[in-house]
Amino acid sequence: MDENRIAQLGDELYQAWLNREVVAPLSERHPGMSIEDAYQVQRRMIERRLQAGERVVGKKVGVTSLAVMNMLGVYQPDFGYLLDAMIYGEGQAIPADSLIQPKAEGEIAFLLKKDLSGPGVGAADVLAATEGVMACFEIVDSRIRDWKIAIQDTIADNASCGALVLGNALVDPRKVDLALCGMVFEKNGEVVVTGSGAAALGSPVNAVAWLANTLGALGIPLKAGEIILSGALGAMVAVKPGDNLQLTVGGIGGCATRFA
Repeated sequence: MDENRIAQLGDELYQAWLNREVVAPLSERHPGMSIEDAYQVQRRMIERRLQAGERVVGKKVGVTSLAVMNMLGVYQPDFGYLLDAMIYGEGQAIPADSLIQPKAEGEIAFLLKKDLSGPGVGAADVLAATEGVMACFEIVDSRIRDWKIAIQDTIADNASCGALVLGNALVDPRKVDLALCGMVFEKNGEVVVTGSGAAALGSPVNAVAWLANTLGALGIPLKAGEIILSGALGAMVAVKPGDNLQLTVGGIGGCATRFA
């Protein structure tokens, strides 16, 4: 795909984000789009947001759990960038009109104290580089109409990232078994999803290692001070104005948010 087309599609997704509008699937309009093309489109979209004053504060792994793979029909992980405007604190309300067609996922977030750069990053390297882990919600949102996405669509759309809510507790990852910790996700007081750390590529630590190695091959490090989202621990849940969400992750703590 030529540079002009990549720029055009990146600008289209940026405008869709800015105007809270959806666009037709890129993969249908451009069936020859490769995964590499899609990441170039993503880069253009992120560049536009950075030019508008946002800054990168971390990165995310997407499509790590079988439940999400089956919901989306996408069967390999991807990555995207976290920007400062996406972050909400524990209990803080998210304006529903800031999103288009949001869904919530329960996850474990890593706060790095050292850089991580692949290739060759393993689980021990991830733990040594981590300041602590937190329970978090990722609010995924798609600029692609009706969530009709192929892997190229979600990659181009910054891995369908919308917002994230970080819990207050920061826990040493060496003091909890991240593969076995259980998750309970409640919406409006009812349990809607349960899961465990193993849903994220066998362990959230594996997901962060995958990200460090994948980005390392592109010359992009995970940096000290960054937040890394390690992937959903269960299925996505559609949300709407008025919904209250509560997340509990065993050994780590909780996280809550609401849609205003």
